This record gives sequence, C-alpha cells and structure tokens, in this order.
Amino acid sequence: MCVGVDILLYREVSRRHAMLVRSAMRYIKAQDWHAFWRGFWVMLLTVALLIPISGMRPDPQDHSFRTLGVARDHLFGFVQWEAEALVDKALNAAVAPQRYMTEAERTQFVRDYIQLVYDIHQIEDKVQDIYTDPAVADPEAASATLRAERDRLRARQQARQALAESIIQAQIAQVLAEYGFGVGGEVLPPVVIRFTQLPTLLIISPRDRIERIGSYPLEHGLTVDQMEHLEDTVDSELGVSSLIVPLGGLAVWPAMLIETGHLPSVFEVGAHEWMHHYLTFFPLGFNYGVTPELYTINETVASIVGREIGWAVLNRYYPDLAPPPPDYTPRPPEPPPPETEEAPAFDFRAEMHATRVHVDELLAAGQIEEAERYMEERRALFVRNGYRIRKLNQAYFAFYGSYADEPGAPGADPIGPALRELRYYSASLYDFVATVRGVTSYEELKDALNRKRALQAGG
Repeated sequence: MCVGVDILLYREVSRRHAMLVRSAMRYIKAQDWHAFWRGFWVMLLTVALLIPISGMRPDPQDHSFRTLGVARDHLFGFVQWEAEALVDKALNAAVAPQRYMTEAERTQFVRDYIQLVYDIHQIEDKVQDIYTDPAVADPEAASATLRAERDRLRARQQARQALAESIIQAQIAQVLAEYGFGVGGEVLPPVVIRFTQLPTLLIISPRDRIERIGSYPLEHGLTVDQMEHLEDTVDSELGVSSLIVPLGGLAVWPAMLIETGHLPSVFEVGAHEWMHHYLTFFPLGFNYGVTPELYTINETVASIVGREIGWAVLNRYYPDLAPPPPDYTPRPPEPPPPETEEAPAFDFRAEMHATRVHVDELLAAGQIEEAERYMEERRALFVRNGYRIRKLNQAYFAFYGSYADEPGAPGADPIGPALRELRYYSASLYDFVATVRGVTSYEELKDALNRKRALQAGG
C-alpha cells in the first residue's frame, strides 16, 4: 500500500533520519559488516518509502479524494509513526544485544515476552468487564488493583519489546535464508517488524460488483458507532459499499504487527508482511492493486509464504507450538455430507463460500438490492451460529476475498486454487515464489501453472 507524504513533513523526516544515520555510524565498528548492511538497508528502504511523487494534483471528482475528505479527521499518521519506528530500529540494530545470547536464551526470551503480552491482555479484559458491568457503582475504584498490575506489566513489556522484535526478526530471516531467499548470507530486504496498535482500514467497493477500488488507513481505536457513522456517510455520499476492518499486519517498513499473545500468528504474519516487501522489487508486487486479480494474487502468495515460513520457524525454534505443515495437495470437491436426522455442524467456510457465489450471481444479474438483502439475511445466520460479523456487504468480500489461500470468502474465484496447485507442483517454496513473482495477470498465472503441470506430467 502506498502512503502519500506531505513534502514539508518528508523533508523534516529526511533531515532527522540523516542525523540519525550519522550518529548511528559512530557506533558501528569497522569490522561489523552485518550491522553496517542493516543500517544501509534501513536508509535505502526509508528513502524509497518516503519519496513523494511530484506533479500530482487531486481530482475533486475522484472517489479517493472524496473519501479522504469524509475520513480526514480519522486518518492514520504514518509520518510520525515511521519516524519513531525507524529511530528505534536503527539504534537497536547498532547495539544488537541478541548477538550475545544463546539460541536457547533468545527463544525463552520471546516465549516470556509473548506470555507477558498475553497476561496484559487478560488483565485489560477484566478491567473492561468491570467498566461495562452496570452493577459496579465505582469501576475506577473496583479496577484500581488490576490497573496497577497491568501498568506494571506494561512497563516490563515495553522495556523488552525492541529485543523481542529483534530476535523474532532474526528467526524469520534465518529460516527465509535456508529456504533460498538469502543473498550473500543476508535476507534482502531485511526482516523488520514492530508490534504496534495497527490502524483500521476503510475498504471501498462498488455496489454493483465486488471489487476493492480503495483502501484507506484510519486511526486505531475507533468505536463501533464512529465506524458505523463513517461507513454510512461514505456510502451515501459516494454511492458505494464500505467497511472498516481490523488488520493483523501492514506492510509498511518496518512491518506493523498487531500486539498479540499468540506466538504462532507472530511468525506467520511477520513472514506474510516480509513477502510483500520482497515482492515490491518484482512485477507482481510492483503492480499490487492495479487490478482486482493482482490484489488477490499478491495477498494469496503472501499468505502461502507466511503460513509455510511461520510453520518452519515454529518447527525449528518452538516445536511444541508447531501445527501440522501446510498441505497443498490438489483435492476434488468434497461431496455433500449424507443426510442424517441430526443437524450438521455449522461449517463457516462452506456457508461463506455459498454466500459469496450467490451474491456474485445476483450482482451479475443487476439485482443489487436483492444481493444486499440476501447478505444481511446471511449475516444474521452467521451471528446466530456464533460468528459476530458486524456487516456483510460488497466491501467485506472485496477485502476478505483477496486472501484466497483457503476457501470461503473468495467464493468461486479461481485464483486461490490455481496458486495452491502451483505451490504443490513447485519444487520448493522459493521455486513457487520465483515463478509467481513475475506474474502480472491471471492469464500469466494460468500459463505458469500449465507449464508446471506439463513438467509434472513429463517427469
């Protein structure tokens, strides 16, 4: 995703970054080439990220310009976040205390850090329960002990965050290098993550079809009523379908990762976002979002890589937490279950797949209002079965349907099955990525898959 940067703020960030680099270089020993190259790539990628595009003028009739006008009071402040994150990362890279720890110590440090985050979230949930309980007359007093414990743990967590991030980065990078993504012993671009409160994302789709035509990062912490008001305003003023969705990660640089107490997701999302960074240097990533197909191909490739590398990191460093390895063996469609007297268990993916397929059929027939009524009926069904979906509309499918490594929201979209089959026929994960990184259309993806099938048949 590209982030527009005001020219004055860009110059100020560039000036501060130049000062930081000059200061950091004084800490780097002449023989410490790994630290030097980390600093070099930090500087190079920062410049690439922050270069403004000259000569651009907003079109007042453009839906992007109009959406930004509606959402202007809630947009996420990327420039300040980038400046603070890059300063922290550069200083930590110069010191790199993890180099003086054993592998067992690094692994245990990450386990302890994630447990600390989990404990903080558990306490915050209890505090929230107190504040939402109408029977509690004075929630501030009732939660005082819990809040004090939460703040104590939060201080410990913040003091350990930079080191935990560095270890996680190194573990992901080590596995990526072993999978063939290293150059001269270094993974390029470097794996760099930061745990943070992620922005939410405002997704825009036309009403007459499912297609992501806009996505806008908004500030963290919007309340439900604020989201509803903003979505309703965008829908009425632009005649579109919109939805504000949470994010698990965002491929700015450093990659934003949501703070979580679930260790497996850390590695999966970290590798997912790194793949977006990697693909930026190839046609697939460079053309991210040019067409709806390329949205889906990019996100699905990143999901496949994230799942596989995430599993490999767990299997190597945290084997007790590793799930079964991903399996992309092509399978025929499963037959419907036999009828029984007992009601079958609710299958979320199957029901969501059926919903998407029927919505596509209604929209293709021009029946927009019927499709929207149907989606609301289906949303009520999901809620009754324990899935708290706030809104099910065209924008929902435009966002979640882009992640096609598993069936469900993508519906009958053939991109997910094609990529899973391509991974199955590829000799390695790197071979899969090397094949798909040059793809710029679904037709090219089909051609690549057909070549792999032919090789398999002839082998």
